[in-house]
Amino acid sequence: MIINNFVMDLSYHIKMINLNKLDGLMFLVGRSFLGIYFLLPGILKIFTYSETLTLMISKGVPLASLALPITIVLQVGLSLLIIANKHLRISAVILFGLTILINIFIHNFWDLSGDPSYGHEMQNFVKNTAIAAGLLVLATKDKS
Repeated sequence: MIINNFVMDLSYHIKMINLNKLDGLMFLVGRSFLGIYFLLPGILKIFTYSETLTLMISKGVPLASLALPITIVLQVGLSLLIIANKHLRISAVILFGLTILINIFIHNFWDLSGDPSYGHEMQNFVKNTAIAAGLLVLATKDKS
């Protein structure tokens, strides 16, 4: 009952704030957060190239020595386009595909039963799945 009243009260106050006026700001912040989510790891891969390549090879990523530089270019380049609000649809769809591939090869928790990293990899898998969903939503917002 208390929670229900709280939710109803909160809902009323949110309606009183015309959120439509904040659409542009919310879109900018959300787009920027999604972009930064890919930009920082892309840059980090440059500085940890050898370690990242070793991880990719150990996880069985096909053509890892080719996949890593492509991943870096995609993560850095497309994240900057998303932050700049340019070519959202294609950038988001490509990063969606990349995120799914990363989930399959790197966060393969199903192969780690009994391993201490099982829970961590499952959490990363679920998180990346949510990020991928956000990218699909973002792809629908391209006005170009």
